[in-house]
Amino acid sequence: MGHLFAAGGKTVEGDGVRELYVGSLSHVGSDMFPPSIDYLALGHLHVPQLVGGISHIRYSGSPIPMGFGETKQDKQVVLVEFNGTEPTVSALLVPSFQELVRITGSLEDITKAILRLKLEESSAWLEIEYTGYDAINLREQVEELLEGSSLVITVIKNKRTNDQVLNAMHEHETLEDLDTSEVFKRCLEKEEVPEEERAELIVSYNEIVQTLAEKDIQAE
Repeated sequence: MGHLFAAGGKTVEGDGVRELYVGSLSHVGSDMFPPSIDYLALGHLHVPQLVGGISHIRYSGSPIPMGFGETKQDKQVVLVEFNGTEPTVSALLVPSFQELVRITGSLEDITKAILRLKLEESSAWLEIEYTGYDAINLREQVEELLEGSSLVITVIKNKRTNDQVLNAMHEHETLEDLDTSEVFKRCLEKEEVPEEERAELIVSYNEIVQTLAEKDIQAE
């Protein structure tokens, strides 16, 4: 069953899974599936996981990293063998055939990381985010560092430039211009919640909003 977001499903920042739901799909729990199902393979989420701790209801996850947020995640495929109606489930690890590396920091941090990878003769694909405060031509300087290597830039971000653009946009916004999800995301930014924690918090927040909306409908 594809694109079903079971309650409590885990995502990671940068995996490309959008926090969008149809109706109450985000509230589908393991108790909604009939016991006659011998094995239920769910799709959409990239993180391998069981639903409600039940071994025969699970997301196998994506077999390859779908974003740099998944670079440290073990990938797998699931082998299901049946003896009658009783499934035996085995998780088979998928080796990584392409190294993905996320580099974040000042220009000095980025330079050190790239030089280390060059010394290792790495052919990694890179996501680079500059978090320094100096105005620099980031892409030009990074490309110079990569000369003579097999390293490849796939994503490059200048947080300083992005923040300037966002701040300029925010100056002309009012609360009425934002939906509830965007307001919550801005709160996470203001409180400097770590990126790796935001995806799970956003999922939980959306579940709460959905529950409140359903209660409002029932009250009517």
